[in-house]
Amino acid sequence: MESLESAVKRGARILAEYLGGAITCDAHHMTNPMPDGLGQSSCISKSLQDAGVSPQEVNYVNAHATSSLIGDLAEVNAIKQVFKDTSELKMNGTKSIIGHCIGAAGALEAITTIKAITTGWLHPTINQDDDVTIDTVPNVKKKHEVNVAISNSFGFGGHNSVVVFAPFMP
Repeated sequence: MESLESAVKRGARILAEYLGGAITCDAHHMTNPMPDGLGQSSCISKSLQDAGVSPQEVNYVNAHATSSLIGDLAEVNAIKQVFKDTSELKMNGTKSIIGHCIGAAGALEAITTIKAITTGWLHPTINQDDDVTIDTVPNVKKKHEVNVAISNSFGFGGHNSVVVFAPFMP
């Protein structure tokens, strides 16, 4: 990432714009998030507030999605709390296809989110839970014009971070 001024000065091709983000810690449990997703939903809401966008503007979520029952359901609960109507929302799980890269996971998922913005393609989620009612882009990539995207990272000890990206509009 670099400032707009620096990128323009050096003639860089700007891939996306970082609109904002948030970091929170709910310290609920050493390994498990709050089942209702409250700690995570708080971080998502704060990131949108920092970015100056409403939940209705977001149409893509790169989920933390570790394939742990407790964690994934808490994240789905958090997303439903913030986004209320998820009928137009697309959400995928990068870890479902590349595994958990531990310390590099957040960075790789941010890159994946930006690639979705620049290419208009969302990678599929594989082995998804059929009970999740949000469109998880199951098994086959999908064309999707991203307006505003978030990338979630939720770690042990209740450490939460969410970054917000959008296409760059000169």
